[in-house]
Amino acid sequence: MLRNLLWATSKHDLYLMQNYSVMHWSSLLRRSKEVVNVAMPVLPTLKYPGSFSRSLSRVQVSTMAVKDDLIVAGGFHGELICKYLNKPGVSFATKIATDENAITNSVDISYSSSGSMRVMTANNDALIRVFDANSFSCIDSFSFPWSVNDTSVSPDGKLLAVLGDSTECLLADAQSGKEINKMKGHLDYSFASAWHPNGQIVATGNQDTTCRLWDIRKVSESLMVLKGRMGAIRGIRFSADGRHMAMAEPADFVHIYDTESNYGAGQEIDVFGEIGGISFSPDAEALFVGISDRTYGSVLEFNRRHHNRYLESIF
Repeated sequence: MLRNLLWATSKHDLYLMQNYSVMHWSSLLRRSKEVVNVAMPVLPTLKYPGSFSRSLSRVQVSTMAVKDDLIVAGGFHGELICKYLNKPGVSFATKIATDENAITNSVDISYSSSGSMRVMTANNDALIRVFDANSFSCIDSFSFPWSVNDTSVSPDGKLLAVLGDSTECLLADAQSGKEINKMKGHLDYSFASAWHPNGQIVATGNQDTTCRLWDIRKVSESLMVLKGRMGAIRGIRFSADGRHMAMAEPADFVHIYDTESNYGAGQEIDVFGEIGGISFSPDAEALFVGISDRTYGSVLEFNRRHHNRYLESIF
């Protein structure tokens, strides 16, 4: 189930889960530093008016996200932990869902169309919850007819991709949560989504071992179906320049596509072990792959090769 447990904030800075710790790894300094220890009681340092922060302990992290100095982690029992990297201690922690199977499946940090930062959580209790990232108060919740496995906000902050225990994926209004369109074509439950930086293409990853690409202006059928090798597509990422898309299976395989060749050119990375997350560096020069295997746990870095066409033409 583990996914999205690796985030690159620069070509040299990675945030990842290691046992019960959120760690920061600097490839420049060649050393790691603990950011949050979730095995110990997690005590929020500040009380925000309107938020319902409380102490948590021994959180098993299921998913996380990092953006603009904010790191957010979700837990297998409905927990949510938020920390500003430039402030000491944990800013906010609580249990947002109390159902027995209330796993926080995904967290997304985005900006609303008005410019305020918000955190969205997708949970097995069929709810998406919206938190204000300044006050950490829950400002809204959207209900769906099935467990929500993933949600992601479009680059302009107006649309929401909603996926879960259904063959259909939804496009919803990010302000109201109201359904705008259905994306039909997958054969099983969906687990991952990502938006192309141009905001017109959204990718969805499914248990049927495919990733489908949809043009939001015409979702009556998918633009493209990209097949995995063995397992569900559990993680999808676009590079910041939109040139590449990577998708990860639960174990062993990561697939990279060149979007400018209409996803025709690609590369398959064959690794060993469970894949805990994939992340492009913000400059789009590197792809990091987290391996969650107990024995072979590691982070792999793959760098973009640049061909000098001029040199190739004269040699």
